[in-house]
Amino acid sequence: MMADGVEDEEKWLAAGIAGLQQNAFYMHRALDSNNLRDALKYSAQMLSELRTSKLSPHKYYALYMRAFDELRKLEIFFKEETRRGCSIINLYELVQHAGNILPRLYLLCTVGSVYIKSKEAPAKDVLKDLVEMCRGIQHPVRGLFLRSYLAQVSRDKLPDIGSDYEGDADTVMDAVEFVLQNFTEMNKLWVRMQHQGPAREKEKREKERSELRDLVGKNLHVLSQIEGVDLEMYKDIVLPRVLEQVVNCKDELAQYYLMDCIIQVFPDEYHLQTLDVLLGACPQLQPSVDIKTVLSRLMERLSNYAALSTDVLPEFLQVKAFSKLNNAIGRVIEAQVDMPTLGVITLYSALLTFTLHVHPDRLDYADQVLGACVKKLSGKGKLEDSKATKQIVSLLSAPLEKYNDIVTALKLSNYPLIMEYLDIETNKVMATIIIQSILKNKTHISTADKVEALLELIKGLIKDLDGTVHDEVDEDDFREEQNSVARLIQMLYNDDIEEMFKIICIVRKHILTGGPKRLPFTVPPLVFSSLKLVRQLQGQDENPFGDASTTPKKIFQLLNQTVETLSNVPAPELALQLYLQCAEAANDSDLEPVAYEFFTQAYILYEEEISDSRAQVTATYLIIGTLQRMHVFGVENRDTLTHKATGYSAKLLKKPDQCRAVYACSHLFWVDDQDNIKDGERVLLCLKRALRIANAAQQMANAARGSTGSVTLFVEILNKYLYFFEKVNPQITVDAVQSLIELITTEMQSDSSTPDPAADAFFASTLRYVQFQKQKGGAIGEKYDSIQV
Repeated sequence: MMADGVEDEEKWLAAGIAGLQQNAFYMHRALDSNNLRDALKYSAQMLSELRTSKLSPHKYYALYMRAFDELRKLEIFFKEETRRGCSIINLYELVQHAGNILPRLYLLCTVGSVYIKSKEAPAKDVLKDLVEMCRGIQHPVRGLFLRSYLAQVSRDKLPDIGSDYEGDADTVMDAVEFVLQNFTEMNKLWVRMQHQGPAREKEKREKERSELRDLVGKNLHVLSQIEGVDLEMYKDIVLPRVLEQVVNCKDELAQYYLMDCIIQVFPDEYHLQTLDVLLGACPQLQPSVDIKTVLSRLMERLSNYAALSTDVLPEFLQVKAFSKLNNAIGRVIEAQVDMPTLGVITLYSALLTFTLHVHPDRLDYADQVLGACVKKLSGKGKLEDSKATKQIVSLLSAPLEKYNDIVTALKLSNYPLIMEYLDIETNKVMATIIIQSILKNKTHISTADKVEALLELIKGLIKDLDGTVHDEVDEDDFREEQNSVARLIQMLYNDDIEEMFKIICIVRKHILTGGPKRLPFTVPPLVFSSLKLVRQLQGQDENPFGDASTTPKKIFQLLNQTVETLSNVPAPELALQLYLQCAEAANDSDLEPVAYEFFTQAYILYEEEISDSRAQVTATYLIIGTLQRMHVFGVENRDTLTHKATGYSAKLLKKPDQCRAVYACSHLFWVDDQDNIKDGERVLLCLKRALRIANAAQQMANAARGSTGSVTLFVEILNKYLYFFEKVNPQITVDAVQSLIELITTEMQSDSSTPDPAADAFFASTLRYVQFQKQKGGAIGEKYDSIQV
């Protein structure tokens, strides 16, 4: 049925256009021959096509535009006729003899336009006559297009100040009265459209009405363009008359559109000075009107107006704009008891944006807005409407964007209360926005109280809120979230040692609730922040102020407990690394028992938790490297730890790994800057043991593959020999070095060895180094002279 209706409409439109074009053709012929009577006759017949009631507004508009183009040509003809001596007054009366009222009024408006231009009569009289006579058309669609045509032809002929058609003292009032009268009549016709036709087609009619809304709204645009409409006239006449029409029409579509038009077309300063009147109309609108959007747009315009220049801010204070808007929003929410949560939040979000632009220094105003929002949300629990939660994120983001400082936002007591209404996912989104703001602006959060408030605010990222299931979380997103938390922890800092220790304790309290999945991300930055504090305290021991003071020992006790949580996660490799970092810091603080305890914990983790061979290799190197740098240990403790480290090295799974770890242990017995740790015998023992392991590795390779494999390990050991040879280790003799070079040369020439270009290049490079040192001369050169290469 609908398809048939569309086809019929197309046929009627085609027939209308054909009839219009045919009569337009004869009209043109009459115009060309200056035949006025025939021109009027055929133009009236042409315009009769606009009398149809069969077309939808969309199709009618297509027909109207064709007629409009022809009327412009007819208007030019009328102008030429008046130049040739034809009386415009007679012409004005002549067109009124047309048989049908609709063509008569179109012709009358066309001639009226020429009449006003001729200035043979005051513009206000002609306009008044035309606007009154247009009442003869009461069919909504035909009447709207007729009055739209009247508005179009008269808009440049209004008796405005400075206009060519300016009249007496009340000239602007005449122009305003004409536009207001035309607007009123058009609005009545537009509203009446909803009652045309059967009830079942109401939705279709509303859509058609929506298509025609700009015809009505153009009148308000024309009003805003009248130069003579100053603030006083707008306040006393224009706005009350327009609002009266808006309120009295009692039509949802008209009220919403016209309120939006008022806000968009008239100047911001006018809105500011007439807030009482404009806001007073809001509660009188129909309950179904989307008043939240109307008010939001009003506040958005005023916010932008305030942002343009600080010079206008006193005006906002003068008219008490904030309190008026705040009260108006309260009244609207009370009047519309069924307003959804989204609407309430949208209104308060717009009000907060307005407040931050107009009163950036009044945090109490911003907090008042947030408090009002909390009051309206109370008792609703977590919001499930995704649009509402998105709007809350927008609301909470506004202070961050304005101040670029979370510290200022933390002063708003109601800020964290609103976050309680966010669901788990949105809470995490908001927490991420807060952290990004801090990182972007490098915000300095330096007191324990502020840190406590901040971590409470972003708890959605720090710990599992009720209902979170890890399986549902995307791993990449989770990793990114936790890395941002880690970066935040690194930014929390205070020069005051006591305050910084409080901050560390608060951070620790919060992150330890994060569960096993988060701790590997959040514990390391906390550990390094604590170690940074330890380095500040280096050289200090117990403070005379008693137990309350912060000492390295107290921090290390805290660190021991903190790192221990990682071994329960389990994350033994990470925990071992952190224990070794803490041991090194304890070494720098000359705390031998503390450093020994950290090493003990690292060894326990190695023995009990780390079973993967690659992880064991990495851990062994870390242990050796850290232990080599330690100077705090006495002979007994160092021997114990060194013995353990060499034992771990010798027990690695793969022979090459064993070999490399054992020759690395040689550095534990020869430390350059510590005279008491220069045991040449044990260095030589390590290197010889490494040679035996390298030899065993070759034998295993020969047994398994039929070839001895690469000599890389021997070349590496040779480099260690040369290192200690240069360090004047008496146990590393020229003979030892020479025999090793010969051994490698023999192995490389052996038939059973596997060709290895990398090993060959490594050995060649080592020999070049020896040659270079010989040529260099000096004490080192003399030592190398005895080595034959």
